[in-house]
Amino acid sequence: MSEATNAVLECRAVVRRFREGNSTLEVLSGVDLVVKPAERLAIIGASGSGKTTLLQIMGGLDEPSEGDVFVNGQTMAKLDESSRGALRNQYIGFVYQFHHLLAEFSAVENVAMPLMIRRVRKDDALSQAAALLDRVGLGERLDHKPGELSGGERQRAAVARALITRPKLVLADEPTGNLDAGNGEHVLRLMLELNEELQTSLVLVTHDHSIARQMDRVLILENGRLREFAGN
Repeated sequence: MSEATNAVLECRAVVRRFREGNSTLEVLSGVDLVVKPAERLAIIGASGSGKTTLLQIMGGLDEPSEGDVFVNGQTMAKLDESSRGALRNQYIGFVYQFHHLLAEFSAVENVAMPLMIRRVRKDDALSQAAALLDRVGLGERLDHKPGELSGGERQRAAVARALITRPKLVLADEPTGNLDAGNGEHVLRLMLELNEELQTSLVLVTHDHSIARQMDRVLILENGRLREFAGN
């Protein structure tokens, strides 16, 4: 894989088409991307340019029409859904614009869930989740359900859930897009601190150039392709 030998993730000539009635819409037209260990990468682009589609393909939640995605050197295309899910659980964390916490579970149970899926003992999973929630400032809110948390608190819990397994890669889709400026800045700062502490690669989709500028690299998705962004 040349420079991608040690890549956390690599996209090779990824194409994604969608059928719309009798026509076909090509959203991604041959995307190449290498994500390096501990790298911070922003992807920007106009609404509807395919940023979320690309992120879902990178995370194995959608399949490309052509091309391939390699995670930790393994090709997603050759894995069945069960194996793909196991790979996601082991190597990838997700943070979305909306927190996607499970309403019937407490904050600590939500954060512990990825560990319990790995069959980590419940007591150990809850202990690790409590420690990480304390790290993100929610040590006093462990037993609160999502409906009892503020928007900023819910998103901090979602960040903790994404990082509880110490994944090699976190994929974040507009993670501050549903928050006010103060909470958004707090969540972003937290993600960057944890990225540095855990040496986790971070790929963040955003429309906010001030957020993008805080990453190591900024790419823009235009006309179905990624290129380096040279703007301010």
